[in-house]
Amino acid sequence: MAAQTSHHTRSKSFPLPSSSNPLVSHIEEHLVRLRDSDAPSTSSSISHKLNALQELYDCVDKLLQLPFSQQALSQEQNKGLVDELLDGSLRLLDLCGTAKDIVLQTKGSTQEIQSVLRRRRCGELELIGEVRKYFTSRKVARKTIHKALKNLKAMETKHAFSSSDDHESKSMVSLLREVEAVTSSMFEYLLTLISGPKEQSKSGRWLLVAKLLHQKRIVCEQARRRDINEFVKVDAALKSLLSQKMSKSENIMNVEMQSQLKDLELCIEDLEAGLDCLFRCMIKARVSVLNIFNS
Repeated sequence: MAAQTSHHTRSKSFPLPSSSNPLVSHIEEHLVRLRDSDAPSTSSSISHKLNALQELYDCVDKLLQLPFSQQALSQEQNKGLVDELLDGSLRLLDLCGTAKDIVLQTKGSTQEIQSVLRRRRCGELELIGEVRKYFTSRKVARKTIHKALKNLKAMETKHAFSSSDDHESKSMVSLLREVEAVTSSMFEYLLTLISGPKEQSKSGRWLLVAKLLHQKRIVCEQARRRDINEFVKVDAALKSLLSQKMSKSENIMNVEMQSQLKDLELCIEDLEAGLDCLFRCMIKARVSVLNIFNS
């Protein structure tokens, strides 16, 4: 607490949560790194951001336990500010829950395909049936993601925070808004990565034919690129599988495809673990704000 006493006191007689406070400085450093880092295009870069956000929220929760934070947020005139922060945190928790549900659904679909491929004698129709189920699941996931991202953009556009005349409250709320903003951006990156590139519009049968004819070449090109994430690789490989007339067992028992499915499963497990941890950290920080508000 010694660091707090060195701050200049204000009208409310408690120290300003400036960058001289170690926790505030640490949070600001996390925010700068998260804002300045490149937009993640792979699962590993997303996992790194999830870990960084967990550390950020851990610092935020510790900051919320300090007296100057509790005083800044507990004042009656700041009720509107705190309400808006709580609404924002609930929106982010919903996004996190949506992302968790989608990765779990995709994990289940990939495991079903892997189960079929592992059998010594798997029927072509059985495999194709599972692949079609996979793409049905992906289609539903993309619709969910599109709706979530649309709602996110709409809320960001309409969301107008209340202001406060108290300098300490402004500083605290401004910091928490920045945390909300970088978290929102991360979920946008994550959901976009899971969704994959936008599919081309259907302008006629010729487009579908051309797509099928060139699918194998596209898969090979994508396999050589390191910046293509596991979701896109598996989508491309399975689309190629559907476009072929598989009469030979070696086409069904495709070793490369099994490897790609396994990579996607491992990727999903990493994302699942990261989202679970982040969800708990976000809940903990939200509960701390609620405790301050209700005290």
